[in-house]
Amino acid sequence: MAGDMVVVRREGLYCVPGGFYIDPWRPVERAVITHGHGDHARVGHGHYLAAAPGIGILKSRLGDITVQSLEYGETIEHNGVRISLHPAGHVLGSAQVRMEYGGEVWVASGDYKVEADATCAPFEPVRCHTFITESTFGLPIYRWEPQQQTFDDINAWWRRNAEQGRASLMLSYAFGKAQRILSGLDPAIGPIVCHGAVEPLNRVYREAGVALPPTRMVSEVDKADLKSALIIAPPSAGGSPWVRRFGDYSDAFASGWMLLRGARRRRGVDRGFVLSDHADWPGLMSAIKATGAERVVVTHGSIPIMVRWLCQNGYDAKGFDTEYGDDEAEDAAAAGAAAEGATGDRAAENPAAPELDAVAKRWAVPDKADAARAAGTAAARPGDDEGNSEGKGDA
Repeated sequence: MAGDMVVVRREGLYCVPGGFYIDPWRPVERAVITHGHGDHARVGHGHYLAAAPGIGILKSRLGDITVQSLEYGETIEHNGVRISLHPAGHVLGSAQVRMEYGGEVWVASGDYKVEADATCAPFEPVRCHTFITESTFGLPIYRWEPQQQTFDDINAWWRRNAEQGRASLMLSYAFGKAQRILSGLDPAIGPIVCHGAVEPLNRVYREAGVALPPTRMVSEVDKADLKSALIIAPPSAGGSPWVRRFGDYSDAFASGWMLLRGARRRRGVDRGFVLSDHADWPGLMSAIKATGAERVVVTHGSIPIMVRWLCQNGYDAKGFDTEYGDDEAEDAAAAGAAAEGATGDRAAENPAAPELDAVAKRWAVPDKADAARAAGTAAARPGDDEGNSEGKGDA
């Protein structure tokens, strides 16, 4: 076909021949939704199309909407465009959107990760000519440990706290991250308590057939039992009056941004666990390669750096400016501010700005705005372990 099949419009990513949008950020008539996080699934559209496993999540978050479900791999046609949805491995119901028209295939990834977990269908590479990829952690410094190692670390932290009669407060995003953490917990250690923002989503996961350990609301647990409990709550609960009922507790934050030097200190928590529902750098590269695509369009994250790397390695690559955020966006913004301070002229005026490590410097870009967008060039240095201290005074 002449011109790009997918372009950026004021409302969002637009499939030109199909006449529909993908995860639009302004109200449109027809929207294909990749997953239920708030920056991708918004109220106000006339008609929604989403993967069947994620319909419960969409309805729980968006309310009364007109939504059509599509099983993974099932195909429908709209205005001559063949549309199918394929697992993205990000959260329950997350999907990549495959669009075929005139012999050309485009795939929009939405958010994705390539490591399989127990709470959603694993990422499925989809062959295409053009691949639209996220780049939340699109820098070579981002490399995740196997998730089981992180689960073991979380359980060890919880067990140690329980033995000392301290509650364990885990701050994580209510949709996706919370349920993934739940899937890796050892319920023999003690009771598992979930905040009111998390428990309704747990029910949706269970209704979709995802096995999660038993959880309770805080009102259902005796005060004495809270001393051995692990409590999962959204980041907004940290430091709020709600957590005071737990008395002496140890708190932690789970996010990919915990890999960044200083992220735990900015959060003011005892522990930082590196766990992300987005692909790391090797995951992004392996996903792109598996598609067989010659053209790659990079969205939300480290756009300029990743585009440059892809171009240098033989891809026809460019970026799309979108209004997608990140379920871990607060720390991304902080990281971006640190990167801007460390790469611009203000570095000499601000000696407290963090230095870039050797790897990050090689991938830094001269423009401050681009550096901030990269959101992560102020990276963890070898030996700077953000996760070892147990006491609040060490933060």
